Amino acid sequence: MINRLSVTTIWVKDQNEALRFYTEKLGFEIRADVTNGDFRWLTVGLKTQPDIEFQLAALKPSHALTQEQVDHLTALVEAGLLGIGPWKTDDCYQTCATLQARGVEFLQPATDRPYGIIEAVFKDNSGNAMVLAQDKPRRQS
Repeated sequence: MINRLSVTTIWVKDQNEALRFYTEKLGFEIRADVTNGDFRWLTVGLKTQPDIEFQLAALKPSHALTQEQVDHLTALVEAGLLGIGPWKTDDCYQTCATLQARGVEFLQPATDRPYGIIEAVFKDNSGNAMVLAQDKPRRQS
């Protein structure tokens, strides 16, 4: 039976630029960087979650993608519709300030939501929109 998530995909326009973004700006670590012909298996992850990796998959034609599919995926990425999240943080306001200082572009600043979180939305250098969230203490009824 399936028992856990191992790798999930983030589509990116340029793997080198994405690698710099996820490692230098977000603080992820490189997990795998293997080239086989024109295919590059590139994954990053969080030190706090060693069993989950994020594949930074190139938006280019391959054995798995036609040019038409690449064009459709690229449009979705640029529209911010294929991002991942929410990424969790203990202090959304401070994390946003730190990431902004590193050049991360926010589409929505940290905002206190009535449904129990503080959230912000940023995008990576390919256009993927990502949610950053902080859980708020729950009220006792």
